[in-house]
Amino acid sequence: MARGVILSTPCLTASTSSLLASFSKTPPKSFKLSLSSHLLHHHQPCTLPLTCCFSVSSSEAQCSIDLSKYREAFSRRMAMAGLKPHHPIALGVSGGPDSMALCVLTAGWKTAGANAVNTDSGGFIDGLLAIIVDHGLRAESKEEANIVCRRVSKMGIRCEIASCDWSNGKPKQGQLQEAARDMRYQSFQKVCAENQIGILLVAHHADDQAELFILRLSRNSGVLGLAGMPFTSQIFPTHAHSYDKVQANHGILLVRPLLEFSKEDMYKICHGVSEDWVEDPTNQSPLFTRNRIRMALSDLSSTTFKSELRRMISVCRITRTYIDQVCYSLMSHALLVKNHGYAVIDLMNLCPSKIEDLCLAKFLLVVIQFISQRQKQIRGSALKLLMEYIRTFPSKNSLTAAGCYLCPDPGSRGSRILVCCSVDCNAPIKLEFFESCSHGGKEHGVTIELGKIIEAKKSYANNVVPDASDVHFLDVNPEFILIEAKRLNIISESTYKSILALQKEETDRFRSKSEVIANSGSTNKAESFSTSVKYLQQRQFCYFMDRFILTWKLDDKFDGDSLSDIVDYGVDLGGENWNFCFTSCVIGPNKVLEVRHMVESDWLYLAELSKYPHCKNLLPTQITEKASGCLQYASASAKRALPILKSIPVAARRSLPVLVNQQGQLASIPCVNFKHCPCLMVDVEFKPKIPLGGGHSSFI
Repeated sequence: MARGVILSTPCLTASTSSLLASFSKTPPKSFKLSLSSHLLHHHQPCTLPLTCCFSVSSSEAQCSIDLSKYREAFSRRMAMAGLKPHHPIALGVSGGPDSMALCVLTAGWKTAGANAVNTDSGGFIDGLLAIIVDHGLRAESKEEANIVCRRVSKMGIRCEIASCDWSNGKPKQGQLQEAARDMRYQSFQKVCAENQIGILLVAHHADDQAELFILRLSRNSGVLGLAGMPFTSQIFPTHAHSYDKVQANHGILLVRPLLEFSKEDMYKICHGVSEDWVEDPTNQSPLFTRNRIRMALSDLSSTTFKSELRRMISVCRITRTYIDQVCYSLMSHALLVKNHGYAVIDLMNLCPSKIEDLCLAKFLLVVIQFISQRQKQIRGSALKLLMEYIRTFPSKNSLTAAGCYLCPDPGSRGSRILVCCSVDCNAPIKLEFFESCSHGGKEHGVTIELGKIIEAKKSYANNVVPDASDVHFLDVNPEFILIEAKRLNIISESTYKSILALQKEETDRFRSKSEVIANSGSTNKAESFSTSVKYLQQRQFCYFMDRFILTWKLDDKFDGDSLSDIVDYGVDLGGENWNFCFTSCVIGPNKVLEVRHMVESDWLYLAELSKYPHCKNLLPTQITEKASGCLQYASASAKRALPILKSIPVAARRSLPVLVNQQGQLASIPCVNFKHCPCLMVDVEFKPKIPLGGGHSSFI
């Protein structure tokens, strides 16, 4: 078995040159069958062992490819994304022909024209970073990453290799590609955050879209899924690295500037500049769905089939754009988001009975995903249940679905729907602890620039609303989308039959695989959760349910000015009542606090505390002769907090964070500005990891 293929282009024979020319139209596996492995790379007489990858090169002697049309098209696409050469940009690079072509075009775009950027003292292009992810799933992956790094560095692009940490063990074969993809994007986000880069380019192209179309068609996806990967989207980190890195809440702008290019174009671009690339052998394994679809599509190489399939995808993308615009319009007219973590849907303004199913479904998906902060999309019975509920007017009942609790907004007589995070007492509270880490003004500048780019993109999208005549499949069952496309002459009979055959083959495989998984997992025990308590240290930050950012500290140096906010509540600011607070207040000697959900006893305690000194039901441990100053302050703080708390619907109060000491005694309800001690300084901010309308993870 050949260990790898390395071509030497200066001494190519006529037959070999012919074969190389055809390489741009055929999968790289043909080289393994046609050429022996004794051919040597013309740069390195002693080649590095590439146990499981192909390394291919081109030379200037054979280059007669005009790259100007590719550079012009790339420049137009970057302008459409609102990007300019001076913007800091990261590239996702695997070393294959797609990502190497992306490197070629991006480097040329950065350094050409009137707005060209400079190179630094090391010869690297300013504001350009290639991120190479070493998944660590094969023994030779580290050496391959180093080879790619050296090749990309020679192009003047600074490189960083990110090694994956499979802390929970490497993924199983059936989950390999999906797990590797998720890990890859986590690595991209982490490196971008560390380098204060807000823009990431990836090399997905038109052939990738075609593969994804067939894949999703076999999973019975509707028009939203069949539209494939978007030209631009935002991705958001699943883990917070520091407070400063999440406060902007823009995530990373993901751009796919090569979506209109074909796989053949990728090879031509690499040939045009004599650029080397590697081929991952796992891309040829029929064990993976995408690989099977790719190989099947390569057998359907007629120009008619390819053009009609792309037209079909384009029509789906236009329809999705229309649905997105309707959704954003509904959000601006019928949705109110409160900074206490819940939302209110105005059914009178929404008019759900007059909205197409797909548009209403997208609106609900966006709202539910925002409030629940779940990464995955809602599908199937949960979505159907939500659709039926939202179309019941006036609303009288409550509903729990997809991590959210929906009920009539108090006082609205069912004309408004309250949407808040569902608090399941049997599930663990999601907490994430991290430290503050400031990077100064540079990151702030990147954030501002990224915000401008995103706003410009939204403004552009709002002005380019698809014509109604171009919007199809709004009321078409996913099972009949192909039939409708044939009826509308979007695809021909022959293309219809070809797509249908591909769909059937993959659908059958998917169903049989699902049955095996279901049968093998039928005896599995229910998943158990760890309910161990985690305490929040002073000056440490905590992400509570991916929604609120909390931090606290103790400060024993306060004066009358720090108590002025409660002076109207009858607090005696004189005397020596305050000297003991730092050591005897409810915080406790260990000075750690637990974060949990608000419960009914918390607001009942506030009501009782507001009556001090006439309250009778306070815990005995909280009432001491010395504690009168703290209790006097706490009572005033409770009086101030109660009106705010009463303005929050009861259902929404349950998802608020509270701080308690190790004995379970209430220390603070930061969202309503209650704290038990003047020494306790608490900061809270409603800062969802995924902002409203930002749930595009399924389109990556």
